[in-house]
Amino acid sequence: MIRPINEWKKSAGELANYLGAENSADFEFSGITSNSNEIQAGDLFVALPGAKNHGANFVDQAKSSGAVAVLTDTNGKEIVGNKLPVIVIQDPRKELGVIASWFYEFPSRSLSLVGITGTNGKTTTSSLLDEIWRYAQKQSALIGTTGIAIGGENFQTTFTTPEAASLAAIFATTRERNISLTAMEVSSHAIELNRIKGTHFKFVGFTNLTQDHLDFHGDIESYFKAKARLFDNEYAELGFINIDDEYGAKLFKIAAIPVIGLSKSDRKAQWYFESIVPLQGGYEVAIRGTGGILIEGKIYLIGEHNLDNLLMASAMAFESGIDPLVIGNSFAHLVGAPGRLEQVAIGQKYLALVDYAHTPDAVARVLAALRAQIKGKIIAVLGCGGDRDRTKRPLMGRELLNGSDLAIFTSDNPRSEDPNTILNEMVSGLEIRESDCIVLDRREAIALAVANAADGDCVILLGKGHEVGQEISGVKYPFDDRIELARAIEELG
Repeated sequence: MIRPINEWKKSAGELANYLGAENSADFEFSGITSNSNEIQAGDLFVALPGAKNHGANFVDQAKSSGAVAVLTDTNGKEIVGNKLPVIVIQDPRKELGVIASWFYEFPSRSLSLVGITGTNGKTTTSSLLDEIWRYAQKQSALIGTTGIAIGGENFQTTFTTPEAASLAAIFATTRERNISLTAMEVSSHAIELNRIKGTHFKFVGFTNLTQDHLDFHGDIESYFKAKARLFDNEYAELGFINIDDEYGAKLFKIAAIPVIGLSKSDRKAQWYFESIVPLQGGYEVAIRGTGGILIEGKIYLIGEHNLDNLLMASAMAFESGIDPLVIGNSFAHLVGAPGRLEQVAIGQKYLALVDYAHTPDAVARVLAALRAQIKGKIIAVLGCGGDRDRTKRPLMGRELLNGSDLAIFTSDNPRSEDPNTILNEMVSGLEIRESDCIVLDRREAIALAVANAADGDCVILLGKGHEVGQEISGVKYPFDDRIELARAIEELG
């Protein structure tokens, strides 16, 4: 867990007064966490009720790790007993973010914090914004799927958006290092599970909304409502919305905060492309923005979806105080996020890429972008993750089939599911061509793709992107698509 170096201390009385809770305990605490594995000496352990287990059941571990007290609900208090001092509140999960923010004296309010949500594009947009800031010689921080970076120091993360207590500690650390500009991804899970409670964003952005996470949200409208909650005075001051997206256009009309519209071609939007000229491996663009400013440059990223990401990153960079000329000059140096159309090049005469696309829309967009650039065959490898939204599997399979010349259906992270069951659901209802293949082992599937590649073709591995493991039957094994693809090219290509 990332924590500030400077020592923080609060007392039981101060906490009880802030919460308006009864208190008979007498203790001081120097940290706060809801993860029993991250407890440090002096911590307040926030024991949350879970779907399968109550956090209070880990009180012995918390105590042995140095926790001085527990904040929990009435059920948790019964479990804890007299093992540690207890403060009881009605809904600790809902209040955790606010409490952690209070403990560190509301650090997000000291930052120029930007939160980006949407189904696709969160990682790339936040990465591009961070790259523009750094090109402008600004110190910055980045929080998201590929990890956490604070002023150039990198940390791993478990979630796209960290848990509430961890998030407050990250903001406190960023503030302590005198870094203001911070970009972070905001997942719908984080909004629904109150991980961002107590967080204040200067700007928030909405990229798009397509089918994903329906196993969690139930339906697309509930998914949208979760995203839309970010565009409220509780969290943010100003919103940036892609109005080319159907749900973005809807959000633009109902957002409770001032919003700025972005569009590829609609000149009624505050930000739009005045011109887009395709280049080999990229585009030459002219962006028109607030007050009629013009930002021009060449960007070497593949795919029109990256133009949406660039437009939002540019608008946010400008509103955060970066000179338009500097923004335009940065374009040629932008590389985007790891595992997003990331090239693997070791001398082969065909294009080899790895991408994180794991929704039907993302698969369709990536393959369409390649079709516009590639003269040879598109050989695409795709699997679907286990224990996730099952309804999108046949849709992803269909997009793989429609967008490639050789489709190879394989395994991704089956987790606790039978990978054969996942594959059967992927190809359900599809008319598989004679040339297409179903290969259970992902390593074998990658080798097959490489063996079929010729000069001018494109091999793309979809689904895992930057991930460095494959989870099978609950066990995570080392597996990096980039390494596996390079190895296959070296051996076969």
